[in-house]
Amino acid sequence: MHKKVLIENIDKIHTTEMGVGRIRKNLGISDEAVSYCISKFKKEESSVVKEGKNYYVEVDDCRITINSSSFTIITAHKL
Repeated sequence: MHKKVLIENIDKIHTTEMGVGRIRKNLGISDEAVSYCISKFKKEESSVVKEGKNYYVEVDDCRITINSSSFTIITAHKL
């Protein structure tokens, strides 16, 4: 259900300049941060839960935090 909401609002998903730096640093990537996160949660095996005001996407070895009202990717961490 929550994953469907994210997919339906995929064009609204974004992050801040600081978010880009945080995501790249925490995940150790040089890719474009938003595209990378979107490709992760679009994977069939990704799971999405909503806790409070945020969605948490877990897939592969990372957890992506997305604000549920603004669709801003707040951060991402390796698990």
